[in-house]
Amino acid sequence: MAKSVTVYTAEWCPWCHKVVDFLKENHIEFEEKDVDKGNNADECMKKSGQGGIPVTIIDGQAVVGFDTTKLKELLKIK
Repeated sequence: MAKSVTVYTAEWCPWCHKVVDFLKENHIEFEEKDVDKGNNADECMKKSGQGGIPVTIIDGQAVVGFDTTKLKELLKIK
């Protein structure tokens, strides 16, 4: 069953690009939300409790930063 994955990013954030590239390389479908647009920053803060990015929400669990160990664990990637 596919995981629900949302990534909160910003164009200027190099770590955000790393998370997006990681997900693409592993063929993970995801929704990307730019925190500089609309109220995505507020939404990100509410879901993660964090002010920093990137934040990846996988089935309701937040991963802050580019934490490959945690991403692989939650996405069941070896």
